[in-house]
Amino acid sequence: MSLAGRVRVMRDDFGQGAYSVRMEWGLIGAQACAADASLVVDVLSFSTSVTIATERGMHVFPCPWKDSRAYAFAEKHDAVLAVGRLDASRLDGAIRPSLSPAGLLEATPVPRLVLPSPNGSAITSGLRDSGSVVAIGCLRNARVASTWAAEHIAAGRTVAIIAAGERWDADDSLRPCLEDQLGAGAIASHLLAAGHTVSCSPEAIASARLFDSMAADLAEVMYDCVGGRELTARGFLADVEAASALDASSTVPILRDGAFTR
Repeated sequence: MSLAGRVRVMRDDFGQGAYSVRMEWGLIGAQACAADASLVVDVLSFSTSVTIATERGMHVFPCPWKDSRAYAFAEKHDAVLAVGRLDASRLDGAIRPSLSPAGLLEATPVPRLVLPSPNGSAITSGLRDSGSVVAIGCLRNARVASTWAAEHIAAGRTVAIIAAGERWDADDSLRPCLEDQLGAGAIASHLLAAGHTVSCSPEAIASARLFDSMAADLAEVMYDCVGGRELTARGFLADVEAASALDASSTVPILRDGAFTR
């Protein structure tokens, strides 16, 4: 076999190329999978926030930056820039759009919203020009996200379920997190239940089995995992509750012309 052939086989191996449904972590994993369609799963809280916002009629522009570039990005797209969770409530009692899923359930919808996120938005931005159809998955829309994935499989296309993960403060490296693996697993579990076992990679099946083993205690697990404890300690228990609402949404946000829409 030629060197080019060996490289191609290696890439297929790391990209789970023998399977229609793949599961990986982070932007590098998403690029390795190189699937026709990609579901980005960032449960606490980008994916959940995008799902809620689009369900409420907003167009959501993902932004990988949280600095001054985010302001310029919002101005360029004539959109409202989401504020930090702590800045969402105003003195007049109004709630401004933020990255808080619970806050977005209560905030007055805006037509166009920019959501800065170093994880979910960064992966979305990295996939935007790859040719992959990019959509959002989370616990709230796991069932309909699996239906969307199954439609692609039926059409002969490949699907990657990408768990975003978090970042370590020490070196900004990827930190796999339980909540995102559960979100990915919930989608994969629905696909397995619908008979797509042969289509799923071992990684996707393992995520599904993990979810299945914890589904009965999902709320408790979400509260007690590292991400859930962190948000609760900061006063955002309601965000964990909103993100844990399995199959509460019938919306699959899809990236079109730079924005997620329902």
